[in-house]
Amino acid sequence: MAAIARQCGILVDEDCRECQEGKRRAEEITREITDTLKFKEEQLPLHGKFWKEISQLEKECCRLRNLGDGAIENYKSSLKNKTTELRKKQHTFYCTRSMNNFLDGISTSQIERSYFLKWMRINLDNLSRESLTDLRLRYKELCENSPEKKEHIADLDRQMSACSLGIEHFLRELGQLYESVCSFAENSSKRKRMENLPRLCAQLMLDGFPAELVDGDASNIPMKWISAVLTELHQLVGSKSKTRVVTVLGVQSSGKSTLLNTMFGVQFAVNTGRCTRGAFMMLLKVNKDLKAELKCDLVMVIDTEGLKAPELAQLEDSYEHDNELATLVIGLSDVTIINIAMENSPEIRDILQIVVHAFIRMKEVGKRPVCHFVHQNVCDMSAYDNNMRHRNKLLEQLNEMTVAAAKMEKKENITKFTDVMDYHPDKSSCYIPGLWQGTPPMAPVNAGYSDTVYEFKKTLIEDLKNCNRTDDLTHFSKWTQSLWKAVKYEKFIFSFRNSLVAESYAKLNTAYNCWEWAFQKKIYEWIIIAENTISNFGIDDKNSATTLNQLLNTLLLDGSKEISKGVGEIQANLKQFFEKKDGSTNLVEKYKEDFICSAKTLIRETENAMRNKLQGSVEIKEGMIQVDKVQSSQTTSMEKRGVKNTANMLPLFTALRVFMV
Repeated sequence: MAAIARQCGILVDEDCRECQEGKRRAEEITREITDTLKFKEEQLPLHGKFWKEISQLEKECCRLRNLGDGAIENYKSSLKNKTTELRKKQHTFYCTRSMNNFLDGISTSQIERSYFLKWMRINLDNLSRESLTDLRLRYKELCENSPEKKEHIADLDRQMSACSLGIEHFLRELGQLYESVCSFAENSSKRKRMENLPRLCAQLMLDGFPAELVDGDASNIPMKWISAVLTELHQLVGSKSKTRVVTVLGVQSSGKSTLLNTMFGVQFAVNTGRCTRGAFMMLLKVNKDLKAELKCDLVMVIDTEGLKAPELAQLEDSYEHDNELATLVIGLSDVTIINIAMENSPEIRDILQIVVHAFIRMKEVGKRPVCHFVHQNVCDMSAYDNNMRHRNKLLEQLNEMTVAAAKMEKKENITKFTDVMDYHPDKSSCYIPGLWQGTPPMAPVNAGYSDTVYEFKKTLIEDLKNCNRTDDLTHFSKWTQSLWKAVKYEKFIFSFRNSLVAESYAKLNTAYNCWEWAFQKKIYEWIIIAENTISNFGIDDKNSATTLNQLLNTLLLDGSKEISKGVGEIQANLKQFFEKKDGSTNLVEKYKEDFICSAKTLIRETENAMRNKLQGSVEIKEGMIQVDKVQSSQTTSMEKRGVKNTANMLPLFTALRVFMV
């Protein structure tokens, strides 16, 4: 095509020096890539397993889920030591050859940098497409011909999820390079070289490239890196960085990125499946004519990963991943677009309930973002009027969930969804027709899609004009830190599907705790009686030791019967709880086995505690018997020798008896 254009006298971009130089630099990196997985492990090692382990340690340091019986400070200290060790391991890799070439590429002039990144994207997309095509063919062949080879199928599935390679992976590696060198001394040569990295990334954002806010693979934010980039951005725009934030949220493949691209003329990645991972932010400069009306210099658009992704559905923390992401991006935004496929919204309702609950629970959150529901692929022009009942029903359900969440958090002043988020069922709902007229790839673009998106954009601009906050990028950075810290410390509500499930679980947990407390009280009283029985055991019996052991065995047998009886009552109460037809027990049915296992564990723990207590009482009793025997023997011996003042020895034996007790 370029050769034909030259023959026609058309200027060709590839002929300019900057384009050729950018292409050469890009090919220096991509020509060595034959296996994307191996390349990421060898040339981009810092954001792989090291960063994921560090992310897990950071969250565990906040939530302390695996603390056990140890001291909190000691446990936190051990976690921090592990994090330090992982950072030291990162230092051993430092900057690889490919990363050095990438740094050289983005350190050039603006024009050459743009060409370099464009060629990088083209080459990496081609490589990823080839790898993915091969993996998909192998996956299909295995599923059709050898479905019993589940391990091989699962391994191929993991490879398909991890084979993507894009510019975001190189920028993510830059972030980890910066985070790792932050632990070096300030005068270190390695640290000084990397101090320019945030400025390079900030310049890329000003050039229109998206930056990763949340790492979708590690479910974490490299906070030092993001703060440094936002600080450099603030300086590059001459401190004129008053910012409005627009975010989009929705399930996977519902058209979120396409909506933002159409509305703002940006280029977020679009594809079927999980094309966006985590959250990406992109800056838009506000026109001089609009600055006074919007009262801001920049608009930050945040695109997010699709919620309820099938790739994450089988993971234990899939709810947690979605709930954390939703809470963060809504908390950062001035306007939130809830993107929904078709007319129905049950798939997003659960997420919103958790967000509301989290906002009530986290004191740091003080925003009340504007909320818009966008229903895509709705062709019927009368959809807005026909769905009025559905919109009101949705608001009623959200109000119910908000009341339930507020009741759990003892915030009785919050009585409706609009107390937390600014939402009006009529003004805040938009119905957009499908993007294509027919079946792609030959189908033409639907002009009605762009027209409707443009009308929605005008509504969005009006909402931005009415925002009262005038925060700059430095405040946005601090707010992100505060909000993410609050998200990391939240360990209860994020693990549930919605607020009703959380409320039902709390009820079940409270009931179980009451049953357990009553059981333990009953066993404690029984142990007191058993200890008194041992303490009052006669000492004149000639076979006292043997009889004492028999008494211990009898008491242990009786105690086991009491424990089994008590736990049986708990299990009966659990069964009765789940047989109730109050509409909430079915929500926590999946947790039934957990509580049954807890009851079984309670048997073992209580039996061990009872055995230790009774054995300790027997040992004390045996010791006291020995003291009495020694006292009697010594008294008799002294009387035979004619010692009259045996009373002087009584304090010694009394002290021995007290010591034994």
